[in-house]
Amino acid sequence: MNIVDTSGWLEYFAGGPNSAHFSRPLQDASSLIVPVITIYEVFKVVLREAGEDEALQSISAMQKGKGIELTLSLSMSAAKLGLQYNLPMADSIIFATAKKFQCVIWTQDAHFEDLPEVKFFPKTATGKRKK
Repeated sequence: MNIVDTSGWLEYFAGGPNSAHFSRPLQDASSLIVPVITIYEVFKVVLREAGEDEALQSISAMQKGKGIELTLSLSMSAAKLGLQYNLPMADSIIFATAKKFQCVIWTQDAHFEDLPEVKFFPKTATGKRKK
């Protein structure tokens, strides 16, 4: 099972330098877990940068994976992991979801770099999303 974190989704949608790294897990929808927090983050960024139509298209693509809601037990696990690994809230939720569903996290977010079961690809360039 795989989780692509927000940075991976955004890189893939933008066709950025690391987008090929995220193609493999994103094209295997049957093994893709999508924490609802990534939908929030992706929608917010794409809405701000490219408008509502593109934001809705992005979310449509994300819904091909299995969406995972934030439950009480998952939120408590995320809080513990956040303290243990010094992670921000969204990253804690993604990491807790990955642990619960035995997923590999695919990311270019440095917060995940040294965590177990993570495929980390350092950002090679920054820039605006393609429209």
